[in-house]
Amino acid sequence: MNWYRWTGASISGLRNGGPKGCLMNLVDDATATTLAAMGAEETIWTAAGVLRSWIEEYGVPVALYTDWKTVYVKEATEQQLLRGEAALTQFGRMCARLGIRIIAANSPQAKGRVERNHGTHQDRLVKKLRRQKIQSYESANEYLKSEYLPDHNRRFAHAAASPEDYHHKKPSQAALDEVFRLETERVIGNDWVVRYENRFLQVNRQGNHQAPAKGKVVVCEWEDGRLEVRYRGQKSSWREIAERPRRAEVDQPRKVAIPYGGTPPTASHPWKQRYDGMPEQSLAKHQIRGAAILLAAPCATP
Repeated sequence: MNWYRWTGASISGLRNGGPKGCLMNLVDDATATTLAAMGAEETIWTAAGVLRSWIEEYGVPVALYTDWKTVYVKEATEQQLLRGEAALTQFGRMCARLGIRIIAANSPQAKGRVERNHGTHQDRLVKKLRRQKIQSYESANEYLKSEYLPDHNRRFAHAAASPEDYHHKKPSQAALDEVFRLETERVIGNDWVVRYENRFLQVNRQGNHQAPAKGKVVVCEWEDGRLEVRYRGQKSSWREIAERPRRAEVDQPRKVAIPYGGTPPTASHPWKQRYDGMPEQSLAKHQIRGAAILLAAPCATP
C-alpha cells in the first residue's frame, strides 16, 4: 500500500484563495483503491486518522510505503544502536502494535503509483471543492467520504491480479483505541507529580501497588485530549494541578560549635615533636620501619 501527502492545496480552490490544507492519501497497490482525508497540516493525528479509516473499512494492511518523514520514520541514535533498539515514532509504534511494516521511499519516483493517483486529485479535487464552495476541513472530509472517493474508486479502481486478500482481520474499536494514542514515558517526582507538556499531573497514592517516587510511568493521550497515567500497564488515578507543590521550609536550629573542653597537648607531646628533635632511640625505630617499607615496595612491582 502506498502513502502520499499533498501540501499547499487550497480547500476552496486555488483561485478563491481559501485556507491551505494537506491531503493524506492511501492507495492499495493491488487494486488502486483510494482513501484520503484533508487536514490543516501533516500531523500525527491526520496520518493516524487516515490509517484508522482504512483499517475500519478494509482491515489491517501488511505494509505501508511512506515518505521519509519524521512523522513516519526516524533514524536511530547512537545509544539506540548500541542497545539494539529500533527508532520508532509515535506513528511507527502504532503500526508496530498492528503488525504493519513501514517502508520509507528514498525518492518520489519510487512511489510512481501513488504519485500518478495524486496527480488526478490535484486536477479534479481542487475544482470540485471550488464548485461545492467548501470552506472547512470538516466539510471537505465529508465530501470526500460521501461523493468524491466513491466516484473516484468506481472509475479508477480495478480487480486484483490475485484473489487472495492479505489484509489482517479488523480489530475491535476498543482495541483500536488502545493503539491510536500517543504514549510518552515520564518519571514521577519525589512530590508524586508527573510533568507532561508543561502540565502538572498529581498522582494519587493508592494501595500497595502504587507507582513509587522516581518510578517510570506512561502518559497516554488520545486525539480528543483525554489523558491517562499508567504504571506497569495499570491505570493510576491523578488530578491536574496549576503548579508544582513547593517544598515546605522547616526552621532547623543552627549548629553551634562546642568549645574543646580537654587539656591541650604540651610542647613535649609526641604530636608536636619533629624528627630532628626526637630521641635517637625513637628515630632509629622510624628509620627501621621506613627501611622495611622501602624494601617491601619493589617486591610489589611486577
